[in-house]
This record gives sequence, C-alpha cells and structure tokens, in this order.
Amino acid sequence: MDANVQPDTPAAVSGRRPVILFVDDEANILSAMRRLFRSADYEVATAGSGREALAYLEQHPVDMVVSDMRMPEQSGAELLCIVKERWPDTLRIILTGYADMTDTMRAINRGEIYRYLLKPWQDDEFVAVVRDALVVKSLRDEKARLEQLVRQQNRELEQKVKERTAELQKAMGLLSNAHDSLKKSFVTSIKVFTSLIEMRGGSIGGHSRRVADLAKQLARHMGLSDADAQEIMVAGLLHDIGKLGLPDKLIQTPYVLLSPTERAEYEKHTVNGQAALMALEQLQKAALLIRHHHERFDGKGYPDGLAMEQIPMGARILALANDFDSLQSGTLEEHALSRDDAYKSIIAHAGKRYDPAVVEAFTTLLGNTLAEPIRVEMAMRSSELKPGMVLARDLSTQAGMLLLAKDYPLDERLIEQIYSFERSARQPLPIYIYKPEEPAPQ
Repeated sequence: MDANVQPDTPAAVSGRRPVILFVDDEANILSAMRRLFRSADYEVATAGSGREALAYLEQHPVDMVVSDMRMPEQSGAELLCIVKERWPDTLRIILTGYADMTDTMRAINRGEIYRYLLKPWQDDEFVAVVRDALVVKSLRDEKARLEQLVRQQNRELEQKVKERTAELQKAMGLLSNAHDSLKKSFVTSIKVFTSLIEMRGGSIGGHSRRVADLAKQLARHMGLSDADAQEIMVAGLLHDIGKLGLPDKLIQTPYVLLSPTERAEYEKHTVNGQAALMALEQLQKAALLIRHHHERFDGKGYPDGLAMEQIPMGARILALANDFDSLQSGTLEEHALSRDDAYKSIIAHAGKRYDPAVVEAFTTLLGNTLAEPIRVEMAMRSSELKPGMVLARDLSTQAGMLLLAKDYPLDERLIEQIYSFERSARQPLPIYIYKPEEPAPQ
C-alpha cells in the first residue's frame, strides 16, 4: 500500500482537501489513477488489496474509496460492503468489466455504491464522476453540520427556557408559600408583579394594565360572572409573562417586521407564559387564557390553531383587548395607530381575528367614548405642572414601571412626589398632560 499521501494542488473542503483511496491489485493501474488525478485538487492514497485498504481507513479519514471489482482474497464488492457498515459517510465507487455486470449490480445494491465505472475507463468521465460525487458529499456534510448546529442551538435554547421557567416558577412558589397573607390583596400582588414584567421593556409600560382593564369591562358587559371577569383581568395583567425570556429585539420590534424565524421564536411566549404559571393552582385558569390569547376566530392563530368556540371565551376577549392596545402602542403594526384607527381595525377583523360577539360588545362599550372629541396633549416639564392638570399618557419610568395611570388628575402632593422621584433618579420623567380647553368666546 502507498501509505504516503501525496498532495496535488491546494484546496479546501471543510478545512482540508478531499482524500481519495484507490484500491487495485495491479500496481500499473494504481499508477495510472494517480497520474490521472495528479493535477486535481485532492489528496490521493493507494492500496493493493482490501486488507491494506481497511488498515488505511482505520488510521486516516477518507472521503471516497474507488475499488476494482476483481481482486484476490477479497473482492471490491466485499470491501465496499465493509466500508458501508464501518464508514457509512465515505463515498463508494467500483470499477468493473462487462463480464462482471451481474455481480456489480448485486454489489451496488448490497453496498449502496454511489457509481460504477467500466474498465477501461474514459479519463474525462472518471474525473467528472469523482468531482461530482465529492461535490455531493461536501454539500451533504455541510447540511449535516448545520443540522447538528441547529440541534445544539435548540438544546441550548430549551435549557435557557427551562432555567427561566424554573426561575419564574420559583418566584411563583414564593408567592404560593405566602398564600394566606396575600389572599386579601391577591389582585394588588398581581399588579405589582405586572410592574416587574413591564420593566422588561419601556415600550410596553402600562400595556398589561390597560389590556386587563378593557378585558374585564368586556367580560362584564357580555354578562360573564364576576369570578370569570376577575380571572380574565388576572390573565390580562400577566399575559406577557412569557416574554421575559425573549431577546430585546423581539420585544421591541413590531410583530409585522419580524422575520419568519423571529416570529416562530416570538410566538413561543404564549406557551412559556402558561408553563410559568401552571405551578400555582390559583393561576391555572388564567394560564390557559394566556396560552390561547393569540388564537384567531378563523383558526389561523397560534399556538394551537383553535377556532371559534374551541377558543376559551376569556381568551377571545383578551385577544381583542390586547390587539386594541398594541395597535395604538406600535408593537403590532409597523406604525402606531390612533385610537379611532385601532377601533376601525378591530371592527374590520370581526369573524376573522375576533369573535363577532366580542366585537359587538366592544363596539357598544366604546362606541360613545370614541365619538367624543379628541383632546390635545402637551409635553410638560415637572416644574410646569399645576394642580388640576390631567395626565394624557401613563406616567412611567424609563424602565417601564408605571407610576400614575393615564387620565389621573394631579394635585400638589402628587406633583411634589414627581419632583422627588426625578431628583432621586437624576433624570426627567416623560410627562404629557391634556391641553386645557380654552373658554368659549363671550
């Protein structure tokens, strides 16, 4: 066997040149094959028998074995069958004569041989077959490498989700252990936890509270029980808990601008949110609503593709309330919509995204309010605030923690607290108030 591989011209396939092992019991044929591939971009090794070829394969990586069919002691077919079992990723080509075609076909089936070539071969055909086979192998190897990389990344992601979920479950476990002391102020405790969720991204500050409030109003307007309305409100406060484990980009980019891969990752937050809350018995119903609050009435939503009455009523209500606020905050569409345009978008998707019955209740509940004149808002410095002014937007910290809700009237005590907070934080707060209405001309 010629165990000294002699390189020809430099090339790179996965960081090295492909290695071809030629096997034939005739030295002159091995020499001919070496000459044929001398100028090619491969490393060439030769073996005079199947035994020598196997010994070489045990010591060196080989991309392709080209073997003669007829050899003493061990035929090419027998050799390539062993190669298939022990080194399945190594390509296999057999050289044969017309008289051996029956045995060759049997060998091709048993050894899953890539190609066969007739002896005497045509040089151009021989080179082309080897070149094409190695291109296929390099593509196959790269595909396998990428698939392995994806599997590894998925395992790492799943581990991160498990760790984040375990952290959330541990936090919820602490709340559960203190159940007796929190029983009387359960909703208040949930609202505090909601503030922690909204600190994850300033752009969603106040979102959960607005969604929860509208969802509760809709539930009551539709005649649901107080217990069901309360459950829907709690689900509204916690519906974004599954986003805690998402990268900043997925939270801060409007949904319509996400790539398909990013959307698939983003859409896991409903399932992750349910998983984070399932450990607490008193939150399991809310957790189910959180799982399904992105289902669509026409069955085109996620994560389970439920349709119509398959979707829990609370989740149908939550879907509308969530989208109504998201359309206005700019987290759903490319640009934030006005309240009127968000209202029109909801109405336009009745029977598609939203339950028509919920849309009807929404129209009745908000119709009169939307018809009122739009009040103009003004940006203000804290030093310009005066008692009697009314907040036009939620007053939140830069981290997204809600301090005062929209439409809250200010008095001297609250203005002083705003001064104090700015001094301690050493940064101004974004304050918007409604422009005072001018008195009508006399």
